[in-house]
Amino acid sequence: MSETAAPASLAAPHAPSAPRRRGLASVALTGARVVLALFLGFSAVAKLVAHASAVESFDRMGWGSGAMYTIGGLELAGALALLIPLLAGVGAIALVGLFAGASVVQLTLLDPPNAVMPVLLIALAVLIARDGRERTRDLSALIRGRGRGPRAGQWTKR
Repeated sequence: MSETAAPASLAAPHAPSAPRRRGLASVALTGARVVLALFLGFSAVAKLVAHASAVESFDRMGWGSGAMYTIGGLELAGALALLIPLLAGVGAIALVGLFAGASVVQLTLLDPPNAVMPVLLIALAVLIARDGRERTRDLSALIRGRGRGPRAGQWTKR
């Protein structure tokens, strides 16, 4: 045996666990993306149909219906982006801004203890964005005209 080669008994136990851990993390983040998209979808629909609870919240803030519809539209766009693997990273990055704004609004205009929830959602969105960074790079290259276009399964098998 050469001095640089590791014995098979030392290398084998560690090799299979790395891909499995990555797979479990990817499955967990995919589940989190779907749950977050559903949460945002319901929140967006409440704003877009002017549900009484949404109207009351925006009245408490002193904001008009235009702001409510705009935020509802942004939430819906973010929810849809999370469900499309190619757009999930970009959508998560955009949602960080939306959640940061929600946290500031909770702290200053509504209920300060409720500002914790948007902060937790920021952490989740950062993890989703990090997980989708390769697809985000592909999308960026494609938009700049440097991409070669989609190959079979290019954006679905990562």
